[in-house]
Parts: sequence; structure tokens; C-alpha cells
Amino acid sequence: MVICNNMLSIQLKDIQFNSFHGLYTEEKFLGNNFIVNVCVKYLPKNDIIKLLDETINYENIFEIVQQKMLIPTELLETLVTEIAQKIMDTFQLIKEVEISIAKQNPPIEKFVGNVVVSYYKNRN
Repeated sequence: MVICNNMLSIQLKDIQFNSFHGLYTEEKFLGNNFIVNVCVKYLPKNDIIKLLDETINYENIFEIVQQKMLIPTELLETLVTEIAQKIMDTFQLIKEVEISIAKQNPPIEKFVGNVVVSYYKNRN
């Protein structure tokens, strides 16, 4: 955990999934490898965090991501916005969330690399 601008940041980095997201038939049948990164920021109630109920449980964040990654979705844009919204709805303390999802082998002819969709949401 890193403190930035009086906010506490919790990050889940490089979470790996094999899922069935995409528009094309082969993606829906064969699946693909995805890497998910999540960063949430919140203002802690106490200066020193000593108990789990004083913070955001990152295991619960992982469970939200994991559940959404199990549901085949055509667009990564839909997936990142739904995950961000679910996290914000679940944890009222969170002020900001940023999510990126990388599709490791997109079905693009002669393309080598990843396609990444990122989304940032703050609570206004």
C-alpha cells in the first residue's frame, strides 16, 4: 500500500485469467489470456490502520474482478466499466478506481502484442 495525496492506494497487479471475452466466434470458443490491474484510492478513517475493517479488503476486490471475468463479454470497455461500478457500489469508502484489462493475443492479423482498455472513475 502506498499513501498518495493523503489517500491510501490499494493495487492488485497483473491478475491473470483465461476468459472468453470478445466479438469473434473463436474468442468465445477458445478464450484468451487476460491481465487485469486494479487500483483503488480512499481516505482512511484513521491515521494508522490496525484492523481489517478499517481498510478495503483486497480479497473482496479480487472476488469482484474474478466473478466479472467469468461472464463472457463482447467488449472490454463494457467489462472495465462494469467492474469499476461494482467496486464503487460495494465499497463506499473508495473515492477513485482505475482498471485496465489487457488481452494478450487479440485476433488481429500480423499483430504481436497486447490490447489494453483502461477506465478511471471517481466518486463525485
